[in-house]
Parts: sequence; structure tokens; C-alpha cells
Amino acid sequence: MGLTVFSDEYFMNEALKEAQKAFDTGEVPVGAVVVCHDRVVARAHNLTETLHDVTAHAEMQAFTAASHFLNSKYLKECTLYVTLEPCTMCAGAAYWTQIGRVVYGADDEKRGFSCSGTSVLHPATRLEKGVLAEACGRLMRRFFEDRRK
Repeated sequence: MGLTVFSDEYFMNEALKEAQKAFDTGEVPVGAVVVCHDRVVARAHNLTETLHDVTAHAEMQAFTAASHFLNSKYLKECTLYVTLEPCTMCAGAAYWTQIGRVVYGADDEKRGFSCSGTSVLHPATRLEKGVLAEACGRLMRRFFEDRRK
């Protein structure tokens, strides 16, 4: 039996499944998974409308679930896969978790953390952007096009 190596695209597709769940329930379609040693330890999607909570972003939900699963407030050996560039709040939370890596799909040119001009991520956190960006962006565009109809 051979060793299976998971790719960033594989895990971003898992995050896209979560984004689709958000889309299907009328939430802004952002999905996230936290992976530790090639194992998904948390799955989440936006719940801001469902919970009437502006902080219930996919990343925040995923950090909480991963921390509970791993019984640790730090996620140094983990990777966050998220379909949209995190906002400043979520990047700040990523900082506090000391997550090892953040991988996102589509850029958020209006509310993404990179708009601030300074890095909000922990200095040890590695960043990868643009993974399955077209698929991630397409779901977001479809959501807002449907809302305008």
C-alpha cells in the first residue's frame, strides 16, 4: 500500500465543500478546513446569518473547532485552508493561534487583511495564496449575482 500525499488543491476542495454549504443556506460562501499532519481536524463555513454573529466567520469557527479537537490553543503544526483571503479579524485570530500556514483561494480586494498594507499574520506563519482561486471566486461571484436579482 503506497503513501498518499495530499495537495493544497485537495484540501482547498474540502474548503470549497464547506463554502458550498454556506452558499446553500444563504450565508456568504466562505469555507475553511484546518489540517494537521495531512488530516482534516476541523471543517467550518460562515455562520454569521445563522448565529446573528458578525464574528462567526468560517476561519473563526475552524480555529475554535481545531483547538477543541487538538486540545490546544496553538495550531503551530496546522494549516488553514480558506476559500477567501481572511479579513483582518481572522488574520489576527490566526496570529494568536500561531498557525503554521495559511492557504487561501480568492483575493478579497475590499476586506482582505492584505488591504491594510501590513502583515497581521504571525511572523512564523507561511502564506500561500491563489490556490483554486478561480473556483473560489466563481462561487463568491455567483452568490452576489444571485443576491442582486
